[in-house]
Formats: sequence, C-alpha cells, structure tokens
Amino acid sequence: MCGIAGELRFDQQPADLVAIARITAHLAPRGPDAQGFHNQGPLAFGHRRLKIMDLTEASGQPMVDSQLGLSLVFNGSIYNYPELRAELQALGYQFFSNGDTEVLLKGYHAWGAELLPKLNGMFAFAIWERDSQQLFLARDRLGIKPLYLSRTAQRLRFASTLPALLQGGDISKTLDPVALNYYLNFHSVVPAPRTILAGIEKLLPGSWMRIDAQGNCQQQTWWQLQYGPERDEIDLDLPQWSERLLDGMRAAVSIRQRAAVDVGVLLSGGLDSSLLVGLLAEAGGKNLATFSIGFQDTGGERGDEFHYSDLIAARFKTQHHQLRIGEQEIIQQLPAAFRAMSEPMVSHDCIAFYLLSREVAKHCKVVQSGQGADELFAGYHWYPRVDGVSDPYGAYRAAFFDREHAEYLATVQPQWEGEDFAGEFVREHFAMPGAAAPVDRALRLDSTVMLVDDPVKRVDNMTMAWGLEARTPFLDYRLVELSARIPARFKLPNGGKHVLKEAARQLIPAAVIDRPKGYFPVPGLKHLEGATLAWVSELLLDPSQDRGLFNPVMVDRLLSDPQGQLTPLRGSKLWQLAALNLWLSEQGL
Repeated sequence: MCGIAGELRFDQQPADLVAIARITAHLAPRGPDAQGFHNQGPLAFGHRRLKIMDLTEASGQPMVDSQLGLSLVFNGSIYNYPELRAELQALGYQFFSNGDTEVLLKGYHAWGAELLPKLNGMFAFAIWERDSQQLFLARDRLGIKPLYLSRTAQRLRFASTLPALLQGGDISKTLDPVALNYYLNFHSVVPAPRTILAGIEKLLPGSWMRIDAQGNCQQQTWWQLQYGPERDEIDLDLPQWSERLLDGMRAAVSIRQRAAVDVGVLLSGGLDSSLLVGLLAEAGGKNLATFSIGFQDTGGERGDEFHYSDLIAARFKTQHHQLRIGEQEIIQQLPAAFRAMSEPMVSHDCIAFYLLSREVAKHCKVVQSGQGADELFAGYHWYPRVDGVSDPYGAYRAAFFDREHAEYLATVQPQWEGEDFAGEFVREHFAMPGAAAPVDRALRLDSTVMLVDDPVKRVDNMTMAWGLEARTPFLDYRLVELSARIPARFKLPNGGKHVLKEAARQLIPAAVIDRPKGYFPVPGLKHLEGATLAWVSELLLDPSQDRGLFNPVMVDRLLSDPQGQLTPLRGSKLWQLAALNLWLSEQGL
C-alpha cells in the first residue's frame, strides 16, 4: 500500500521533476517508510512506500527493469502474487525480490493488459514502456485503490489523491457544476470519471488507459459485474447458497492474511466485522488484535456499540482495543480528517474511521474491514422498496437521494443551477443490460458506483492518512461475482443480508446476527447542537467562507431547524453544506 504519482509530457519537454516531487511529498502519510523517483525523458514517477508484503529494499519503487524496458509505480496489494510468481517462473522469468510489485512488472511483460483479470487484489498502477514510449494505467475492479488524473494539451499527471495532484500546480480549481449536483443529491457520490473539480478526473474502476508521448489515448473497461445465477445454479436453495458463500468468505479472509506484518480487524460489533473475526479464529488465528470506537451520546442516540464488539472480543479472545471520543475532539480533528479526503464526503463515518485509524496505526500496519456487505447482500432499507415495483428508479430515488431537484435548485445560487444530472445518471444506470430484476439494478448501482465513491473511498482516505492498510474481504472479486449470482429472494428477508446471516450462524452468536442494524455512530454530527452547531454555523455564515455556492435563504432555513432538516438517509442537510465548505477550505480552494 503506497502513494504513487507521475507525469507524461506530450510537448517534447522533459517531465517536471519539481512538480512530481511536490505531489509525492504530499503523499507521505500513505507511504511513511520510503520514497523514490524515476525519470526518463518525458516521463517521471514518484512513490511513497508502506512496507507490507516484502520489507526489503529489493521491492522498493519506482521499480525499473532495464532488461525488459519497463518501470512501475504501484499502490495496493496483490494477494495471489505467489501463484502468479510461480506461473511466471515457469515461463522463464527470474525474480530479484519476494513481493507483489515485481510480479506486476513481469506479469505485464508476459501478458500485457491480459494480466489484469489474473489479479486478485486492490491496485492502481502505472507502467512505462521505454521502447514504445507508452504509459499504461490501470485500476482494480471495484476501485478500492484510487487514481486521479489531470490532463492538458502539454501533459498528463496522476496521483493517488486529488489534494496531492493539486500540489503540482497548473490545474483549474473550478468546481464542476455537474459534480456539485451529484454531491448535493446523490449523497456526496460523484461517479468516475468526474470529480468535484472540473480540472481533475479519476480513472474508472475496472478500466485501463494507455497513452503515448504524443497524447494519443486509448481506454477500455476490463471488468463488469453481471447479475443472475449461472445455469447450474438456478435450482440452488438457501442452505446451498449459504455454504458457497461461507466457503467464499473463508477464501477471501484467508488470502488477505498474506503479509510480512501483523493483520488486525476493525470490529464495529456488527455482523460483517464480527464474521471476519470468527473466520480468522476458525482458521487458527491467535492473539488477533481488534479495534472499536465510540462517541458521546447525543439527541437520545447512543454513540457506541461496545456491547456487541465486547461480546465478539470475549467470544474469540482477541486483544481488544476501545477508543472513546468526546465532542470537543471531534471538532478539533474534523479539519484534519477533511484534509485527508480526496473529495468531500458527508458520511459521519469519516471522522470515526480517521480517529480509529490513528489508534490502530499504533499497533499494526494492516487491518481487515467489513465494507461492502450491505451493497452486495441487500443490507440497506431501500432494497425492499425497490423489489417488484413498477418504477424501481423512482423508488430508489425516493429512498436514497438527499433532495428533489426543485429543492436542489433552491439550495444553490443561480449560476450553479442546471439539469437533474444525478437523477439522469441513476436512471440510465438502471436501464443498462446485465441486471434484469429491479433489486439487482439497485445492487449493481450501489456495488459499482456508490460503494466506490463513499464507503470504499472513505476507508482508503482515512486509513491511509495514518499509513494503515485496510483490506476488505467482502470485495474479493470472486465473492462479489458470487453475490451477484445469488437471487434477491435469498438476500431480502430478515431485514436484509439473509443469506449472509444464515452463513454466519455457523460461527458467531445470534445476539450479533439478529441485532438491529448499526453503523459507526457519530450522533454529534447528526443531531447538530451545542458547540458543534456553533462551529457549523460559522462555517456557513463567515463571509470569508462564502464561495457563492448556496442560497442564503436556504442556509437560514436550515440553521433555523438544524435537527429537523434531515435527508431520507437521516443525514443533516446543514452538515452537507458545511462539509463542502470545510473541505474546500482545508484544500485551499
């Protein structure tokens, strides 16, 4: 797990090493263990390293193989690298290191873009072909690892985060009006290739780009998720699906233990993270470190789930760590958490993950985390609403969108008004082939779009701010493809995730499986009051923070009833506006 950066010039000029050095320096928290640079005419790479797979200098980056004419920067982890290494050795390749980086380099030489479907892992990487003067960029199937791009007529730059890319200069810092529409309607999700800034885009998940020194560019999607059982699976019943799912989980959790350092678990006390602990214990894991976080109760809402996390920790005899955060520390740490965001996110989980990662990083460098299960196995409340209705798009929108288009127009100032961009995006996504059932269309949207630019991005940004690698077993591509084949009738009952709950009963207590659905609760950011409300008001009313985005009438209306203006997902509309202002300020925009 690392931070990567680079530049390819199209104007016959040498790459700007000073700009790449600034970008790479900003990525230092992602890779605190080492740094490296490589340049060759129009191309420059920068890298910050977090040592996980191979702790020796032989796996340092940028990695250059002069014999093959290739150089590489890579962020992520390839879990099946030992198997790929053996396959490459059988083809005659020799290795000088013991990690996954060199496997990527030589695998690309052997198979080109056909390497990508062979990979089981999370990754964003760039490979420079010296002789053809071509740059190859790729991103994993589910976008677990980010890759931001800035392209002009003179050059292409890339980096692991948007704020790092800004450090290179020469980038328009204008907000994208379409992205603003997404942010305020689609729960802060801005689907690739757009970002909140007009001058920066992100590579689509499951896609690659090849671009040469003249600026000629080719892009291709190399993975798509198809829904519906295969022919020999049509007659499977719930116990059979549950057994296949549990076997898939065992494989996904086991392969993510491959590391040269200890691996812990982020334990919320919910079904998903508890199942990870149970599977690791079943596999014989000893002295497993687990970590939980809690916040101050506010608005009659409990701020922790320690009862459940303590139950799992005691059941499996883990080395458990609790972290409790007060309201004042939330306010103190929020600016730093927003500096760590590649794009503004409204989820209250962000500050929880940021502070939890700070604590976890004191104990280990790798953790397993339960993101993705809700999107794969229908754990959210809107899936039953979509099931079997004549207008699944309308049902999804009513349950998920933060506001109707008319309210959006009343929220922004006239220059930011526009069409219902977020609504049209979702409508078109629902109409795509490959998912026949209405629920499957919603699951596909959430698994391939919302998941990428909300929970997954949140976990990457907040953990990597502390040099902590988070691994997400539910997003093992084999498990994701299996989940898409399981019919919705096995997912929707029992409050959702039915098939996963039935599989989990073999390992974890019913008290955790059958409990009400929870999450990382941060009540102080949902029920805005006291010092938090005063701070949010200042963010929105301070003239120095006024960027001409929001209608003052709407701001006054939200401030007059801060606890009553909630989105269908029970988020604060007031916090959503303040969060965007805070992110822009922390990025110097």
